[in-house]
Amino acid sequence: MRVISLKRLREFWQRHPDAETPLRQWYKLAIHARWQSIQQLRADLPQADGVTNSRGETLTVFNIGGNKYRLIARIRYDYQLINIREVLTHAE
Repeated sequence: MRVISLKRLREFWQRHPDAETPLRQWYKLAIHARWQSIQQLRADLPQADGVTNSRGETLTVFNIGGNKYRLIARIRYDYQLINIREVLTHAE
């Protein structure tokens, strides 16, 4: 899958250095994945959850670093594209 964008991950781990390793691991897994559905994604990342935002978009929330961080992304399985919307601390 294509991930847009690594820059957003870098910016986050510059503020939270302990997030770098788990975010790099997630990124490496994601760019090599060929998921066609949330069910296939959950085979690799069972903690991922699908949620709907206020605009009616379906987003996927990944727990990163033992649930210390959250990565929120829009996944277009038909285009093999992951658009990272936000990376947050659990508290945020």
